[in-house]
Amino acid sequence: MRLKRFPFTFIALFLTAVAALAQQPLAPSPERLQRHVSYLASDALDGRRTGTAGANDAARYIAGEFARLGLQPAGGASSRRPSRLIASYLQSFPYVGKVELGKANTLTLSGYQTHNLQVGVDWIPLAYSSSQKIENAGILFAGYGITASEVNYNDYKGKYTKNQVAVVFAGSPDGDNPHSAFARSVELRFKVTAARNAGVGALLIIARDNNLKDSSFARLRYDHGGDAGIPVAVISRDAASRILGGPDTPIEAYENAADSRQFASPAPPESEDGAGAGRKITKQEFLWLPKKEQKLTLSIDVRRNEVPAYNVVGILEGSDPVLKKENIIIGAHYDHLGRGGEGSGSLAPRSGEIHHGADDNASGTAGLIELARVFSVQRPRLKRTVVFIAFGGEEEGLLGSNFYVNNPTSPLSNTVAMINMDMIGRMKDGKLNVGGVGTAKEWRQIIGQNSDFALTLNEDGFGPSDHSSFYGKQVPVLFFFTGTHTDYHKPSDTFEKINYKDEARILSLVARIVRDVDSANDRLTYTTAKSDQAPRTGGFRVYLGTIPNYGEGSDGLLIDGVRDDSPAAKAGIKSGDRIVKIGDREIKNVYDYTFALGEMKAGQEYGFEIIRGSEKLTVKVTPEARK
Repeated sequence: MRLKRFPFTFIALFLTAVAALAQQPLAPSPERLQRHVSYLASDALDGRRTGTAGANDAARYIAGEFARLGLQPAGGASSRRPSRLIASYLQSFPYVGKVELGKANTLTLSGYQTHNLQVGVDWIPLAYSSSQKIENAGILFAGYGITASEVNYNDYKGKYTKNQVAVVFAGSPDGDNPHSAFARSVELRFKVTAARNAGVGALLIIARDNNLKDSSFARLRYDHGGDAGIPVAVISRDAASRILGGPDTPIEAYENAADSRQFASPAPPESEDGAGAGRKITKQEFLWLPKKEQKLTLSIDVRRNEVPAYNVVGILEGSDPVLKKENIIIGAHYDHLGRGGEGSGSLAPRSGEIHHGADDNASGTAGLIELARVFSVQRPRLKRTVVFIAFGGEEEGLLGSNFYVNNPTSPLSNTVAMINMDMIGRMKDGKLNVGGVGTAKEWRQIIGQNSDFALTLNEDGFGPSDHSSFYGKQVPVLFFFTGTHTDYHKPSDTFEKINYKDEARILSLVARIVRDVDSANDRLTYTTAKSDQAPRTGGFRVYLGTIPNYGEGSDGLLIDGVRDDSPAAKAGIKSGDRIVKIGDREIKNVYDYTFALGEMKAGQEYGFEIIRGSEKLTVKVTPEARK
């Protein structure tokens, strides 16, 4: 073939044009986003609940995409074997995914009646119950097991001992009313805290369903809130009737007695001389109708087993010999709610259906993979290193991101910024929420006035997603979010409802912000963001300014962060402190802490006992009224 001769100037112009095209930012692809979301939100992954096969398949899929794009694995040198290569992108973190009953689970009623109640039929321990034995314990009927100081309601009056078992109904005197003063108290964890604060040794909760197996409470599902501190179990209504006094007093009478405001007492049993027959009695007298000689022996043996759970970390090394030591983190969580059910966060009326989680947060995960593609082919490459992280365990309480900030793949001091994408797939009317703009002095200027979106900017660096873990370590953050919708935390959050074109536009904005952060020679200037106290809508009456760690714990509540100029900050509480006592109440986990918070009054001083390193300190905290 004969070659034609081209003028040198033409060749030079051609090469210049090619180079210019190569430097044009690559546009994120709606088609690629749809491909990723349709898999991640498919039935095959079964809702991606942390610790399940579906979630681990999702992690391996993300790792495979990172490997295909040439990202470096966080786990070190890659391997020619595909399984080892995929594993090198996975950062494992502790996760209790399986709860089993041991062999020593017994519940025996003795006295004027004797019953050996059958585990799994008459009763079943809760997954977070302590494994303990309590012998020949007295029986206390304690209504709904609620203490609510704000409405002067207390089902535990008097002093009780560790050798007593409280028997209570699930629910509250107001039924399922979401606006009830008892709305917070109906959660089983808060019933446990109330029982432990009262001093009893164990708690039995009466299921609403006649058949125990139909009760959502009867499933061995762990909530990662730590050990309850006392034995806790759910019992059937038939078992409750036998424990509380037998056929003489039907269970319906106890339900009536559980509501002190509507108590219509039965007549007490006749005495031998007939005295008192037909006399109406008080609720407190009724509480002790079970024969005093009735005793319970309860042994609980619960085994919580860890299963694999992962963050997926891929690294795109920067091109600058000096600045590549600094990194920009782009993150999104890939886990969701599995098949829903009690304690999962599901808003569906029935459990058992796959919660697809297309928007929450397959959309953000797909965006993470697509940004990895965009930056991996960009030339010239970014000066700083970009770390792409798909977090696990977000729905369980930011478990994966909290683990990462305490076990980073490179020192967290090298992190210039963290950008988080959670639910970015359902944009409507161009509305986009960006949180964290108060965490760096330069954020507002970098974000700029963008006519493509109707932006809502929020100062706060804390919030209900993984960026909060990083802001608690004083890393500037941004949080991208297109808002909630009627499919939120329901099986109906499916892939065909995602607005892929607008998601691609959001990713273009994120990519531009990353480039602007990277192009500056100096790092962002970290600032303390303005606190956004949520308005009080039936929640806590007081404000402390602490950011609790929602991971598992049974030896106090770990504090991830403290807002500046808050009551906690003024008292000297710091990030990393562990609160073990408030007043005379032991604090074993986040549920104990929120229970105590709900009982506090603004302007009243409380003693907090904290562990800081090897020291035990006592500080005085005066809560403020929540605005």
